[in-house]
Amino acid sequence: MRIERLGDLGDAPSVLRALAGATIRLGLAPPAALIGEWFGSRAVVAPTLPAAEVPPDAVFDVAPGERADGPVGGGWFGYLSYPDPGADGLGPRIPEAAGGWSDEVLRCDADGFWWHESLSGCGVSDWLHDALQAPPARRDATVTWGAADRAAHHRGVLECLDAIAAGEVYQACVCTRFAGALRGRPVDYFADAVARTAPARAAFLAGGWGAVASLSPELFLSRRGSTVTSSPIKGTLPASADPAGLLESVKDVAENIMIVDLVRNDLGRVARIGSVSVPELLVVRPAPGVWHLVSTVSAEVPRELPMAAVLDATFPPASVTGTPKARARELLTGWEPHRRGVYCGTVGLASPVAGCELNVAIRTVEFAADGTAVLGVGGGITADSDPAREWDECLHKAAPVIGHGAGTDRPGSPQVARAR
Repeated sequence: MRIERLGDLGDAPSVLRALAGATIRLGLAPPAALIGEWFGSRAVVAPTLPAAEVPPDAVFDVAPGERADGPVGGGWFGYLSYPDPGADGLGPRIPEAAGGWSDEVLRCDADGFWWHESLSGCGVSDWLHDALQAPPARRDATVTWGAADRAAHHRGVLECLDAIAAGEVYQACVCTRFAGALRGRPVDYFADAVARTAPARAAFLAGGWGAVASLSPELFLSRRGSTVTSSPIKGTLPASADPAGLLESVKDVAENIMIVDLVRNDLGRVARIGSVSVPELLVVRPAPGVWHLVSTVSAEVPRELPMAAVLDATFPPASVTGTPKARARELLTGWEPHRRGVYCGTVGLASPVAGCELNVAIRTVEFAADGTAVLGVGGGITADSDPAREWDECLHKAAPVIGHGAGTDRPGSPQVARAR
């Protein structure tokens, strides 16, 4: 692997814009990007990535490295959609899974300095050098959002409460969806949203099929060698509220602990006996527009265990399904009108040097090739959930992406989110 220090190139959204402009001019595949807190760095960017449709069981199929001192080198960038349909029975809007391999990355370290890293040992190409020297062009990217269906969400929450009362599930994550239309480029929308909201696990991927712009705060899986960790989020308050209220909330604490137990069970299916632990329980952390309650579960798995086996045991993420997981998933297909798509799936990178890191694809906008966009939001329902408060939680989560005041159930009341 070759590593070259490039210095201070600016923030990650600016570098991404510069690369996107260059790839368009040169007819190259667009860049892919992980921005926030990935691999101990501020950003990991593939300068150009031919992200193509792949079978869902082939994603992140890379023997995970275990280097934790910074370098990533390259690897397989991609996404995997939430697998279940909605009540309408329609198929996916974009491929269920897509991604591609990059032999090189640009990495912004924790101090803000950029590095060029190459698995094949190549240096910085002329086109890449020129792109990084050129000032990034800022272009408008506007999404006009329609209203989410409050009545359908209300019905789903009530049906979930009935199922909890009947003993079918203890908790389930009931979701709704905003739909809109994009004017501009998805990469500009993503770059502006990241600059505004600074999410911990943001990710961008694009191809002829469309694009995924994930503004997630949540870690689904991190794997280095034989060590696997997951940090589920359950419990939310608006940023204007006192965060101490999360730990005082019986509902939020119970919801988080139930999901921690589910993650322990999922990882326990492939972990070495006795290795599953909970190093962090009920930690309050900020995220765009909200406070969250976060816990961390860790486990040791056989080093030779493929990522496909880890995903088979743990996907879809526990925090967006329910307990018991299998029954919750079955019921959710009838409670939610639409297929979730990439929302509640995962986006990330599998590196043969630094391991694998995957987000939970919440706060995630899915763009189809025709420019239509969807954004899913939801929350965990427990026995003492109030449907009106659950709807408010959905709006708090959506607001950083689509703007405050979103969520009216008047179909003719669009909301606009703009990248300038």
